[in-house]
Amino acid sequence: MREKQKRGRSRTLLDSSTEDKARALKERVYASFTGLAIVTVLALNAGHQSAVDAVVSLAAGIVGITLAGFVAEIIAFQVSHRTLPPRSEFLTMLRIAGGAIGSASLPFLALVSAWIGWISIETALTMSVGIYFVTLIGIALVAVLRTKLPPRQQLIALGAIISLSALVVIVLIAAHGH
Repeated sequence: MREKQKRGRSRTLLDSSTEDKARALKERVYASFTGLAIVTVLALNAGHQSAVDAVVSLAAGIVGITLAGFVAEIIAFQVSHRTLPPRSEFLTMLRIAGGAIGSASLPFLALVSAWIGWISIETALTMSVGIYFVTLIGIALVAVLRTKLPPRQQLIALGAIISLSALVVIVLIAAHGH
């Protein structure tokens, strides 16, 4: 009986850990889409942007989407559990939010490199767009390859994810571009 209870508890912990990883990945994907839209709009207007403006725009966008995700987590917890999150859950929410901010680290470094004059703003923005693009495609590939679908269906699923992702980026670019 004890062994069964132990396995039940460890399965719950595993499920919780898996759920936390999924939540963290979801926040990184949101932040990556937001970052991609921001740097794409800036790249399309690179002749009119300074490196400082690009750094501030990316930082503000990523912090904004991260804070929105953090607040959404708190609200969702309160609605579903009818209480404030306990300390451990609150810390998990903070860690997940921090991971979303981390998704901007390489593009941010590229833009800071332009700010201090090591590379041009155009190069930094192109690098940033590429980093976000590769990140999102990589996540989509991993997601599809982890399924147990036959290869043909994996290819269809990947095409659907890429198509939907392109739609998201187009909508976000339109929103940030005006």
